[in-house]
Amino acid sequence: MGQRRGSAGVGVVLMMCLSLLLLHSEWAEARSYTVGDAGGWTFNVAGWPKGKPFRAGDVLVFNYASSAHNVVAVNKAGYRTCSSPRAAKVFQTGKDQIKLAKGQNFFICNFPGHCQSGMKIAITAA
Repeated sequence: MGQRRGSAGVGVVLMMCLSLLLLHSEWAEARSYTVGDAGGWTFNVAGWPKGKPFRAGDVLVFNYASSAHNVVAVNKAGYRTCSSPRAAKVFQTGKDQIKLAKGQNFFICNFPGHCQSGMKIAITAA
């Protein structure tokens, strides 16, 4: 009888560990966010990130007309001044997917006047 009780205890512990592992893997799964939602990457999207729980590894999807816009990954100064540092990565496919790094992430459109018209976002990923 003592042996059966020990086996049952081990089974319960294994089930608990498996449940925790599955639960943890849901937390660790990266999410995908379409910037600007249905409107896409366009003017006045600077407030779009508010209230969203971004994490490192999440993917931002930028949908836009490539003849009219682009996406430039910039630093904080580039975001603040709407300028692209010389070595900034420029995306221009119109369907760009960019993985968030931990910490602050900044993106602008560097077509003349676009960033100044609110075509920029700042995201902090946990």
